[in-house]
Amino acid sequence: MEETWATSGTDLHLEIDVTGTRVRRSLEDALRGSIQAGRLSPGTRLPSTRSLAADLGLARNTVADAYGQLVAEGWLEAGHGSGTWVAERVIPAPAGTIAPRDHEASAPRYNLVPGVPDLTLFPITAWLAATRRALSAAPAAAMGYADPRGRPELRQALADYLARARGVRTAADQIVVCSGFTQALSLLTRVMAERGGGDGTLAVEEFGHRHHRQVIAANGLAVRPLPVDGRGAATAALAGATAALLTPAHQFPLGVPLAAGRRTQAAAWAAAAGAIVIEDDYDGEFRYDRQAVGAMQALAPEHIVYAGTASKTLAPGLRLAWLVLPRPLVDDIAAARTLSDRHGAVIDQLALADLIGSGGYDRHVRRCRQEYRRRRERLTAALREQVPAARTGGVAAGLHAVLDLPPGAREDEVIAAAAARGLAVAGLGEYAADGASHPPALVVGFATPPAHAFTTAVARLCAVLRSVCEVAGR
Repeated sequence: MEETWATSGTDLHLEIDVTGTRVRRSLEDALRGSIQAGRLSPGTRLPSTRSLAADLGLARNTVADAYGQLVAEGWLEAGHGSGTWVAERVIPAPAGTIAPRDHEASAPRYNLVPGVPDLTLFPITAWLAATRRALSAAPAAAMGYADPRGRPELRQALADYLARARGVRTAADQIVVCSGFTQALSLLTRVMAERGGGDGTLAVEEFGHRHHRQVIAANGLAVRPLPVDGRGAATAALAGATAALLTPAHQFPLGVPLAAGRRTQAAAWAAAAGAIVIEDDYDGEFRYDRQAVGAMQALAPEHIVYAGTASKTLAPGLRLAWLVLPRPLVDDIAAARTLSDRHGAVIDQLALADLIGSGGYDRHVRRCRQEYRRRRERLTAALREQVPAARTGGVAAGLHAVLDLPPGAREDEVIAAAAARGLAVAGLGEYAADGASHPPALVVGFATPPAHAFTTAVARLCAVLRSVCEVAGR
């Protein structure tokens, strides 16, 4: 007799024959079919053998044997003391189903693509405590429509933190909180384009996020690539631009800091030309070989917009970034924010303000700094030992490293070889503006994998590079 069962605890809908002579096989088929059909997604935890046996009226050994068979086949995974769950594996879509879009496709098992911190380091306990404290202290009016510049509690906390940790010169009323750096850049470039009557040029480092160049162009500004060398952006080439976007503390992705003389030159250019420099301080807290270089904004606070974000220190999912603005820009940016999305998420702003004020943010950043320093050292040591022909560039900072490939190696072949081993990596060419030349290199995000996957990810990267060298006869 075939019956339908829904187990207690984890909802698990199975159709099995509990009266026949092949009960275990029927249970295996039902579980396997549920995984293949996508009803049980990767990572889903299954009921304990005792619980499922009780729900189905079966012997516990029958359930245990079925689980064991599916573990052996790779459909399930099990850990001593941690239960049984659906394995992370790619399941072919049933015939007639719609193929997922690229961004919905299954991610590779190991990921060294830059741009994301280790999300497992997010301080959940401290964040929950900060949220509880912030909500307890917040007035009822805080839950209403808010100031487009952001909650005053967060703007004051940021003003204090940025002055102390990054050397930024600001007051709370010069800060506008945004929903991520993309929105911040969009607001800035929209206002700049409107002020210039649609006639403006923004100089951008020739290596950087393609998405940022697209945002700038979409808001009506011309994009001019700015050469980058071992001393950072070539600020002598700023003449004729109306604004510039720079990453002075740690150029993305090449990893070099902007030389002191060029910092001064960029600030002097902005003051003399009445221009604006946007300082993207995306990972300024993470310097490992020395004290972090302070923000460039202090050199010319009325001409440099400082942009910071919680995306690298906490998590991109929070959608929290901030602009420290010259006073003449504050009202225009606030008005543009009102037209964009009116204001940001209040609860997250209150929680971050509390986390900063309580010292929890500093403690978390120190913890992450130590972890990422160890990872960078392990990465460079493994490459030095196993692939001596490869070299890492840039200073010891941030969440990524540039890896110059051995002579004769091509970025596309290395990326393809890595993908075949279940490893995602990014080539330097992905970040180059049109016309920018560069030797073949990888941009390795050593902060991206969770700690338990980091060693394997680095081992696979080294294996790929060794194989490429061997094929080329090096």
